[in-house]
Amino acid sequence: MEVQDIKQRFGIIGNSPLLNRAINIANQVAPTDISVLITGESGSGKEVFSHIIHQMSPRKHGPFIAVNCGAIPEGTIDSELFGHEKGAYTGAVGERKGYFETVNGGTIFLDEIAEMPLGTQARLLRVLESGQYIRVGSSKVEKTNVRVIAATNVDVYDAVKAGKFREDLYYRLNTVPLKIPPLRERKEDVFLLFRKFTADFTDKYRTPPIQLDEEAQQVLINYSWPGNVRQLKNMAEQLAVLERDRVITAQTLLTYIPHEAGRTNLPMRLDNQPKEDFSERDILYKVLFDMKRDMVELKKLVAEIIEHGGVSTNFQNNSTALTQLYRDIELPSVNTHETQFTLQQPVNNSVSSSNNNTDYNITHDAEEVEESLSLIEKESDLIRKALKKHKGKRKLAANELGISERTLYRKIKELDL
Repeated sequence: MEVQDIKQRFGIIGNSPLLNRAINIANQVAPTDISVLITGESGSGKEVFSHIIHQMSPRKHGPFIAVNCGAIPEGTIDSELFGHEKGAYTGAVGERKGYFETVNGGTIFLDEIAEMPLGTQARLLRVLESGQYIRVGSSKVEKTNVRVIAATNVDVYDAVKAGKFREDLYYRLNTVPLKIPPLRERKEDVFLLFRKFTADFTDKYRTPPIQLDEEAQQVLINYSWPGNVRQLKNMAEQLAVLERDRVITAQTLLTYIPHEAGRTNLPMRLDNQPKEDFSERDILYKVLFDMKRDMVELKKLVAEIIEHGGVSTNFQNNSTALTQLYRDIELPSVNTHETQFTLQQPVNNSVSSSNNNTDYNITHDAEEVEESLSLIEKESDLIRKALKKHKGKRKLAANELGISERTLYRKIKELDL
């Protein structure tokens, strides 16, 4: 069957080359009986491909069951998959058939396979290799003829390296890997899907049709869609039900895009924002390290002055240079026992004809400086400086700090600035 015919049969919308390749692989592997591991982000449509493989296979007239391994408690998943005998555990009042016995001759789709306990993985490996299993509480070997299709939204190989997934089961399942592309890699399909979803929901709820202006279309296409097709469908349903103005603008569309604390998934970056993405904590750490470096340099300077018995030639023409240096470096939360430097001019201000240098007496208390490492204090101080520098303009201050204006406004309220 051609790719376009498969799309029409299973209601798949899109013309992305990555999507077409995934459909083509599913079509090729369907007539065989080998196991398939479907990988892809949550909401990308992995279960649809399991139906494609089953319906295009010789088992299409047999049973099909989808099992979410992450939704079954660890203590009962063996019983759910392989069945149990009467009295096998507390509450087992009778024998029960498992999924592998129920769908004998058909296909079982194991979603979120990476959530399966290690003990159950060992049982599953035996089914894949020999078609044999044992019910919980029984010693009799049962046989089954079931095709296994597994799916996961995590990197299974990383789980193997972390010891959370059996390596032999991984290679047994991964006979044919099938990767479903996320929606952000199918930008040409986003608007097509949105039109289909809005048309379905407006027809379902008997509301006027939804339209997007040009800017809203660009926002829709360029958004990262972390929830993939599921998130897009959810947004389309909200717009179909909630919006009175049926021509959706970019500003309206942005109100339906979630924003996480300290991070934004906005579809486009403002031109005047920095290219790098720094979190607020990164900025504060950078300020702390810069202040520490300045303190080290300051100590070296004072040590050099004391060692040579006077002010170096760099300060000869300005008697207040050292004082200004201390004034420019603002130290947070300095206690009374911290290091102090006192610059005193001598009483006798007479200058000899042979030497124009002014002598200074420097009193040095050599106790260790104990800096405050409170991130909240540094954050408040940083925001105040940015607002003062830009005369209270939050947009310019946010750009200076490397955060969004929304985040800056929230921080101002939280810190009561």
